[in-house]
Amino acid sequence: MSTTKNSIFESLKNGETITANHPDRSQLREASFATITLLQKLNNSANPTEIVEILSEITDTKIDDSVSIFPPLYINNGKNLNIGKNIFINFDCTFLALGGITIEDNVLIGPKVSLLSEGHPINPSERQSLVPGKIHIKKNAWIGANAIILPGVTIGENAIVAAGAVVSKDVPDNTIVGGVPAKVIRVIE
Repeated sequence: MSTTKNSIFESLKNGETITANHPDRSQLREASFATITLLQKLNNSANPTEIVEILSEITDTKIDDSVSIFPPLYINNGKNLNIGKNIFINFDCTFLALGGITIEDNVLIGPKVSLLSEGHPINPSERQSLVPGKIHIKKNAWIGANAIILPGVTIGENAIVAAGAVVSKDVPDNTIVGGVPAKVIRVIE
């Protein structure tokens, strides 16, 4: 039987709440500042190849050359960020990825989109804790400008999230959602 404890990043990836007094919590801040250092290089580049290379370093995975990113891009930590092929990420997006974000192939992400895979408890005495919730964006989805995807949400295959929507619940395949909170407004046939 192994007695090795999970790292704080593995705990987040496994959906475990990180309390304010977690002994390894300082690692989150250290990792975020390391990511910010890399993002400064990414956000000051106009070379698509260099941008993908830096994103590969941030995520600690090989990002496919078919991925296109228009900086600036903001990520708090890329180790739980998985990006497929033929992805387009427009200007000024924010990915809080400690809880895990998966973006499958052929996804379009509009400008100023926020993917927020972590939040905090409602109870004020526990609010300094970090609660992860994986975000999964399936193939061929399109996330419109200024949309916000909240923790724990799956965006279905071929779905469209209208500009400005706040998505707090799963979006079915082949639907268009919009509004605050987002609701299905049409089925794609």
